[in-house]
Amino acid sequence: MPTLYTVIRRPLITEKGLGVKETEGTLVFEVAPSATKTEVKQAVEALFKVKVVAVRTSNVVGKERRRGKFAGYKPDWKKAYVKLKAGEKLPEYVSNL
Repeated sequence: MPTLYTVIRRPLITEKGLGVKETEGTLVFEVAPSATKTEVKQAVEALFKVKVVAVRTSNVVGKERRRGKFAGYKPDWKKAYVKLKAGEKLPEYVSNL
């Protein structure tokens, strides 16, 4: 099994991600493209010591970026929505917002 930090790359701190966190008790992470839902669930439970109810994943296609006449693409990546069990304390990984 891969380590926790190779499965979970970073939390996504966006307006949508923070809104979902507050209203639905769901955390949003950037995860490894090869990570499965089971690996994401086990990593979040081990890292934050919470119970996970469900995991939804989404593959995000990289956008085209241009620098003048030169074009390239940003890399593809994977996003995971992790729903916590009702009553679980949400981890505070955002402190200075």
